[in-house]
Amino acid sequence: MKAVLFDLDGTLIDTAADFIRIIQAMCNAENKPVIDAQAIRAQVSEGARAMLQLAYPDISPQDEKFTYYRQQFLNEYENNIAVESCLFDGMPELLAMLEEKNIPWGIVTNKPRYLSERLLQALKLDQRCAVLVCPEDVKQTKPDPEPMFLAAKQIQIDAKDIIYVGDHPRDIDAGRAANMYTILAAYGYLPHAHKDDLNAWHADAIVHDVDTLQQEIIKHI
Repeated sequence: MKAVLFDLDGTLIDTAADFIRIIQAMCNAENKPVIDAQAIRAQVSEGARAMLQLAYPDISPQDEKFTYYRQQFLNEYENNIAVESCLFDGMPELLAMLEEKNIPWGIVTNKPRYLSERLLQALKLDQRCAVLVCPEDVKQTKPDPEPMFLAAKQIQIDAKDIIYVGDHPRDIDAGRAANMYTILAAYGYLPHAHKDDLNAWHADAIVHDVDTLQQEIIKHI
């Protein structure tokens, strides 16, 4: 394998604490029951809408009021994007190891580009990341393999020679469809409906911490 690509939230960077902080602050501001942190964490991979529906279950996502809350959430997140977000434990060492071996690493995410870039800049990863593919760059997002093939093209490495690491079934589906070697990051934000049978994801490997992820990657590079 000649490159490693990561999903962003829940795989490369632990961003949940900032989402939890914002959602809980919104609940407190309106004297609503505060949503449990673990419940929010489990919805991170599903995006802002899913997290907000925890706080406002009685408001339709098509309602103007929901749109207002969503924009409020996104504005607060953009302005304070990495108050608590950081690389997962062991990830700094893993990235350093890849760089020492001249193995390019990059990101394929369904997170909007303006937020992805701002997050990487805040954590000083933007100059180290070899490629960043976001929804705006493709016609079809994950689980479609289009973003995987685009990332491979941009770093000029055949998709079959790339490892992809993700914490959602769509990550593994996209990686498998592109013929990449897929690793399920079981330490991430596993969707509740899919976390009981990880073997059903059909990933090539499953890891429960970043140290094991590094060992798995080393076996293939």
